Amino acid sequence: MKFLDEAKVYIRSGDGGNGCVAFRREKYIEFGGPSGGNGGRGGDVIIEVVDGLNTLIDYRYQQHFKAPKGTNGMGKDRHGANGKAVTLKVPVGTQIFDEDRETLIHDFTKLGEIFVLAEGGNGGFGNAHFKSSTNRAPRNANPGQTGEERWIWLRLKLIADAGLVGLPNAGKSTFLSVVSAAKPKIADYPFTTLHPQLGVVDIDSREFVLADIPGLIEGAHEGAGLGDRFLGHVERCRVLLHLIDATCEHAGKAYKTVRTELEAYEGDLANKVEIVALNKIDAVTPEQLKQQKDRLKRAAKKTPLLIAGATGEGVKEALRALVAEIGEAPVSDKAKAMNASAPWAPLTN
Repeated sequence: MKFLDEAKVYIRSGDGGNGCVAFRREKYIEFGGPSGGNGGRGGDVIIEVVDGLNTLIDYRYQQHFKAPKGTNGMGKDRHGANGKAVTLKVPVGTQIFDEDRETLIHDFTKLGEIFVLAEGGNGGFGNAHFKSSTNRAPRNANPGQTGEERWIWLRLKLIADAGLVGLPNAGKSTFLSVVSAAKPKIADYPFTTLHPQLGVVDIDSREFVLADIPGLIEGAHEGAGLGDRFLGHVERCRVLLHLIDATCEHAGKAYKTVRTELEAYEGDLANKVEIVALNKIDAVTPEQLKQQKDRLKRAAKKTPLLIAGATGEGVKEALRALVAEIGEAPVSDKAKAMNASAPWAPLTN
């Protein structure tokens, strides 16, 4: 399945049904009178967060969503039926923006969350509604109200506890494949990763979600390479693991290149907790490793971790450092209820 993290969608709620003008005139009934029913309410456009989705690919093939109109009122005091709501299903982490792509309408961060994006128009009153002691035979009815219509942007920001950043070919995909069951594409050329990947990491009986995004190059915030459009997927991460290739020309310059792009991004990524690691230490000599480590230490102003994603050397230490920054896993309401319940005891006669 292809990955799609942004989609433009047209939505329109249903119009309300028209009220009816009708009069009752039946045999054996002494008094007649107005009997026009009210129109039904138009259908709403609803967005719901569902489980099992991690992309907006469904909205590449369908961009128009229109709720049905409410049924018109009829004689004999029959009210029109309401139009059915149209539900757009999205994954957790989806944001809704107005057509200008800047005005945030809603941010979905919880599973099962429901948001009414466009309300259907109210149905019009029939002439029976206007009957009064002074107006015994009203001959007017209201038309249904018009529904709402607009273009919106759906933007997905993956929800992960930790994120991997670095230059292309820094070993991010290899690291993700080693620590989780994810199967990202791995090759010896830049930009092997073309879209974000997620993996669930298990370390010391603790699980967390790790996100890998395509590599950044100098000028990414200006559109160079794949640009910085995928940085939104690490905005929600609590900690970043910055991988630097030990086989590159200068580890310090490589670190500063990525940091410059993070600072140029508007998502406040530069202020997130960062763990720096020198990767591929198995591919350099001890002298080269010491030189690159010293360069990276001066640039990052902290001692980097030394890891080798291919062999697993130092990987556990890096994962434990991530867990220490992520903190305790949130406890669900169900687990809290189970802990609060009475302790189990065998049945006694």
